[in-house]
Amino acid sequence: MDIKSDISKLVSVFLEKKFNIKTNEIEIQNTKKDFQGDLTIVLFPFYKELKKDQISSFGKNLGESLVSNSENINSFNMVGGFLNLTISDKYYLNFIESIKDDVDFGKSKKQNETFIVEFSSPNTNKPLHLGHIRNNLLGYSISKILEANGKNVKKVQIINDRGIHICKSMIAWKKYGEGKTPKSENIKGDKFVGDYYILFDKIHNEQKNELLKSGIEKDKADDSTQIMQDAKNELMNWENNDEETLKIWNMMNQWVYEGFESTYKLLGVSFDKNYYESQTYLLGKDIIKEGLKKNVFYTKEDSSIWINLDDEGLDEKLLLRSDGTSVYMTQDLGTAVQRISDNKNVKGMIYTVGNEQDYHFNVLFKILKRLGYDWASYLSHLSYGMVDLPSGKMKSREGTVVDADDLIFELIDNVKETTENLDKFKSKNEALDYDDYKSIALGALKYYILKVDPKKNILFNPEESIDLNGNTGPFIQYAYVRIQSIIKKYNNEISVDSGYSLNDKEKEVLKIIYDLPVVIKNSYKELSPALIANYLYDLVKSYNSLYQNFNILNSESKESTSVRLLISLKTRDVIKLCSELLGIDLPNKM
Repeated sequence: MDIKSDISKLVSVFLEKKFNIKTNEIEIQNTKKDFQGDLTIVLFPFYKELKKDQISSFGKNLGESLVSNSENINSFNMVGGFLNLTISDKYYLNFIESIKDDVDFGKSKKQNETFIVEFSSPNTNKPLHLGHIRNNLLGYSISKILEANGKNVKKVQIINDRGIHICKSMIAWKKYGEGKTPKSENIKGDKFVGDYYILFDKIHNEQKNELLKSGIEKDKADDSTQIMQDAKNELMNWENNDEETLKIWNMMNQWVYEGFESTYKLLGVSFDKNYYESQTYLLGKDIIKEGLKKNVFYTKEDSSIWINLDDEGLDEKLLLRSDGTSVYMTQDLGTAVQRISDNKNVKGMIYTVGNEQDYHFNVLFKILKRLGYDWASYLSHLSYGMVDLPSGKMKSREGTVVDADDLIFELIDNVKETTENLDKFKSKNEALDYDDYKSIALGALKYYILKVDPKKNILFNPEESIDLNGNTGPFIQYAYVRIQSIIKKYNNEISVDSGYSLNDKEKEVLKIIYDLPVVIKNSYKELSPALIANYLYDLVKSYNSLYQNFNILNSESKESTSVRLLISLKTRDVIKLCSELLGIDLPNKM
């Protein structure tokens, strides 16, 4: 039992014995920094159960009872309706000693529950961009957080490899590619194909403007250009399994897959299984047929298939077009069913997709429930905000999107330049290798993205992200490197005297380390890596304050050296664990 559970139990006993109040809902918080104490009991909820003449002395009586019945509580003080408790140094010292060799501190025991996490899910007509970076980092981090909470995790993506957008790149290449390949042009495959998607839009706009000049209505012009008609014909050829069309489709998709894999490796993310829209949409069509038989869906006069969700406040939703072709919902139904079939004991499936798809997933989950899938209640949408650069919003068709690779390589160059201009770097002349610069740059990128609540939009500022002194990845990494350097200088066994008197800085770090298991649990419950990132910042900031105010190795006594070294050791371990949960590598030197 932890200290909060112990206190909660003592409060329950006190309430029942003294006032005949039975409750397990006792709110215990960490005491705010401006007040004396370590833990705070919120008393207001109990006042309604008390008589007026009992309220004034209630907090004092409870505090005295807790001090007399717990060796871990030294003293108390009252501030309004809050009872602040001071926890004994001995308790925290015994705690840090007990986890000294526990490499899994903060993690939960392995459970027989599978969670599927979908992220990335790109289109095969363009390279990954800054928006994909946030998606990948969120999905990968949530996967690691779920694993830390004892879940068996399957990381998956659905690759959107079919549809009119894919055919646009294909047609542009067929018409203007002149047989060129990524290899012949020495261009990464996804970038190569993406350039033809941009070219398609350029040609389409030129042809559309000509049509508008000739007097065609604006609404009709968009669908009437020759290149758009060619793309639509290509889509029909694909759906009719035309051999030549499928050959080009497979070839261009393979170019893109090779490009994606390179970016994933650079980002440090991976997947256990890929699903493809070109396969799952067929299963989706079968599911819709079953839904028709069950009267969950209905057919309109033009043969299109729909579901009515008016009673859910979601209107009608198209599931199959009148010509029998599928929509996004078709393949998402098929993908969901296929994933559950592929895995055992699934207790959660998390879709990491931007908030512009909130409505889509609301509809998807409700359709699956109406179809009678009991696992539909396990589905959740990790909805996140957009990410932009200070230069403004990005658009794929116009070629203004910042490619993920370009952004990362530019960040690595910035880190190298910034580091080599530092005075301490010049004086020490410590050469960092490319892997060190890459580790720092990616740490900066990942931390900057993940420290923000997923629901909020982000303006990613590359210069801010690599600051060594702010709430940044390099700030965290530098603390780790510094602690590693301290620990390497000490070769003796580290043990602490439980009678040692902690100073405020030592106790503050210990209290933050103590909270790690709760933070990891809460980050899972809220699907928010930001809780881990900001906890990590608080820990490092607190440890740095200890380091700057007190000697670690050459301290005032053998006892204080041991305590501070053990605090340093576990701070390092927590930085390492939390960094792993965020997908951040830690460099050997900085």
